[in-house]
Amino acid sequence: MQVFTRLMMSGAVLAALAGCSSIRDHRGYLIDLALVDSVQPGVDNKQSVERTLGRPTFVSQFGPPAWYYVSVDTRQAAFTRPRTKEQLILRVTFDDAGNVRGVDRRGVEKVVQLDPDGHKTPTLGRDRSFIEDLFGNIGAVGAGGMGAGRNGDNTGGGPNGS
Repeated sequence: MQVFTRLMMSGAVLAALAGCSSIRDHRGYLIDLALVDSVQPGVDNKQSVERTLGRPTFVSQFGPPAWYYVSVDTRQAAFTRPRTKEQLILRVTFDDAGNVRGVDRRGVEKVVQLDPDGHKTPTLGRDRSFIEDLFGNIGAVGAGGMGAGRNGDNTGGGPNGS
């Protein structure tokens, strides 16, 4: 009986420890450095780049034509948010004729970590307390000039007739 109890306890401890392991995840383009290095400015065009690297993650909408390939590796400990550990952004720029003009690589140094202040978003207007929000509209509902008009229609002085 003691052996069975010990086995059950050790199994429970192992299951609990397995929940504390970190999760690794990959998102986006799978980078093959040999293929990336084979794209040459002045030699390749849009069609050859698509054959070599595949379809881009996204295409620039403004400015000079460019294709972006994004690859992100994240790690997440138990009960935390995922953190970016490695990132590669490959940008292939083209000239007006569709030939490769340049190939740029960016890493995790371009990732911005935003830390909101106080977990609230600043808004315009008055800073009201909870009590003011709760009781602030008393007397405003059904006040003069609001609600149904003379003939029961809802035509008020507002921009949309309210």
